[in-house]
Amino acid sequence: MPIRLSRILGLGAVFLCSAALAQSDTLSKIKQTGVIKIGSRDSQVPFSYQPTGSGEPTGYTNDICLKIVDAVKAKLGLASLEVRYTTLTSTNRIPLLTNGTVDLDCATTTNTVQRQQQVGFAPSHFVTNITAAVKTKSGINTIADLSGKTVATVSGSTAIQLLRSYRKSENVDVQELSGKDTADAFLLLASDRTQAYILDDVQLAGLIATSPKPSDYKILSKESLRQEPYGIMYRKDDPDFKELVDKTVTELMKSGAIEQIYAKWFTKPIPPNNINLNFPLSDAVRELYKNPNNKGV
Repeated sequence: MPIRLSRILGLGAVFLCSAALAQSDTLSKIKQTGVIKIGSRDSQVPFSYQPTGSGEPTGYTNDICLKIVDAVKAKLGLASLEVRYTTLTSTNRIPLLTNGTVDLDCATTTNTVQRQQQVGFAPSHFVTNITAAVKTKSGINTIADLSGKTVATVSGSTAIQLLRSYRKSENVDVQELSGKDTADAFLLLASDRTQAYILDDVQLAGLIATSPKPSDYKILSKESLRQEPYGIMYRKDDPDFKELVDKTVTELMKSGAIEQIYAKWFTKPIPPNNINLNFPLSDAVRELYKNPNNKGV
């Protein structure tokens, strides 16, 4: 190899390594830019959503992430810190986190062992049950009743894998139709293009509560394909940022402050229509608050 080319390749490797190190050191990057970048959603009520259909998101997970923002600001001694939001989807959330487009994913991402190979998770802040929503007059009362039906799912969600496993193990003939996000998939059910919608029970409750006619729908609440923990995602191999995020979330739980945030979004009227989800703390969520952990499923 010519010496000139060798030097060029060597310099290129140095630059690539420097870029990788800079990206992994999230706190240094935030201090240098004065910006922390948060991945959000537009329709995941009440976790991360835009009440008016545009503008900055709000919600339960978003409030937790804003506590992390406060902790980062204090840690770095910054007079101000800009929060810059990027709306993510189930399919692009991990790539845009790992490539540095966002620093935190603050929505309803299930903490799985498989995803832990690519990203890190803060202590889980919610536990949900994967089940189905159907039309009240559909005559569907169990997941087994979905045999021969078409079911809505969300692209990139764990619900798809769980539905396929159930279909295989129970020999149930179910057809899938995927939406690009939770709101899009709900429209498939609302317009009768599907007879059911497989998703987390709490997200189904939010979609139903904010629909024009909530009484048109019911959740198969007595059945569950699996319990799943939600966690805030951040990049792997960044111990300083991980320590700050995990400590902030843990302190929210241990102090009881997170219960106030929970009550704000799940047991009181929320924007834009002042609907109360009436979704009190479950035993599983109470256990998470009592013993914070980031175990994946």
